[in-house]
Amino acid sequence: MSATAIETPTTVQHFDTKLDRLAEVAIRSGLGLAKGQELVMTASTDARPLARLISKHAYQAGASLVTILFADEEAQLTRYRYGHESSFDAAASWLYEGMAAAYKGGAARLAITGGNPALLSKEDPEHVSRANRSMSKAYRPALELITRHEINWTIVSAATPAWAAAVFPGLPENEALGKLWDAIFAASRADQADPIAAWKKHDDKLHGWAGRMNERRYAALHFKGPGTDLKVGLADDHLWLGGGTTAGNGNYCIPNMPTEEVFTTPHKDRVEGTVTSTKPLSHQGTLIEEIAVRFEGGKIVEAHAAKGEQVLQKLIETDEGARRLGEVSLVPNSSPISASGLLFLNTLFDENAACHIALGQAYSSCLKGGNKLTPEQLAGKGANDSLIHVDWMIGSGQIDVDGITATGSTEPVMRKGEWAD
Repeated sequence: MSATAIETPTTVQHFDTKLDRLAEVAIRSGLGLAKGQELVMTASTDARPLARLISKHAYQAGASLVTILFADEEAQLTRYRYGHESSFDAAASWLYEGMAAAYKGGAARLAITGGNPALLSKEDPEHVSRANRSMSKAYRPALELITRHEINWTIVSAATPAWAAAVFPGLPENEALGKLWDAIFAASRADQADPIAAWKKHDDKLHGWAGRMNERRYAALHFKGPGTDLKVGLADDHLWLGGGTTAGNGNYCIPNMPTEEVFTTPHKDRVEGTVTSTKPLSHQGTLIEEIAVRFEGGKIVEAHAAKGEQVLQKLIETDEGARRLGEVSLVPNSSPISASGLLFLNTLFDENAACHIALGQAYSSCLKGGNKLTPEQLAGKGANDSLIHVDWMIGSGQIDVDGITATGSTEPVMRKGEWAD
């Protein structure tokens, strides 16, 4: 796979070096794979070169077994074009049960993302919604182990022709692919001489911001800017996290690579006001633009979008928790991903370009002792429960964020999209 439009031995070698570094940081910095640990990896067929290198580094780190589950996007389309109506309510429960069993048995989880963002754009939104809901229900036992951080896990990306064409329309395939790879390498720090050290320094910085927010113990955050006047109450005993975390199995991992955020759990019943998206959301093959919603009592009571509104409505109708927040995240407008000026059409990247909120499932790890609490206890502290977890961006250089203390006073947290001194 070429990194540039004109392929030479030097440029190919340079690309291969950075691809190998990306695989190395995925295992060492992102996953924190332990010696003797199994690894379950998912990837598209286009990501085979990166998956193979990750497998190599996993075994060099002492993995006992690496299992790669490949998905073919073109084969996925055949379901929507030729499947019977009942097929959209089916899911491979046996597969997800097996994955959950692997995680319970001590396996780590690594996902390589990078699919075609427009893959399902021409399919029936009702069919896409039903298929996604069925998969989410089947995947729930495995997903709970991930959201509870019971296991070490991480997500990295691989550039693919379809994704590159969507991000850089009009460019020749090789040139678009090379530009996307360069953007991935930069955001993942794989283009640096010592990416492991670079990730350690960045991880320390994120922990510093999270520590600052934990010291403040705000009761709520107030986002203010064009089209946005939103108060987000924070869950009781909430914790701010950023960068890496020690999973329940004792292994330290950085779940998202790249990551520029510090985040916590909102209170599902204490969100009020209006908010407008500052970047499009790419969801299920549809670009949802200019999202505008109104919250009352923590619940979306009005939702609109300039484009993709039907998909947005299907999303928030997934279940009761889909209309409520499961995450609030702070990201400076000067983050490297924002500075790139690119819309990646991939949430792993786009969520790290701006402050964002997520509809749906909350992370129990963002509550004190949350991984030991029952679902009822989590709900009692304000954590939301849902089959979905969908992030969308609400931050920009025009957004201010205030922290509201327990006594009702306010303090500046961010001004014009940047951390306040």
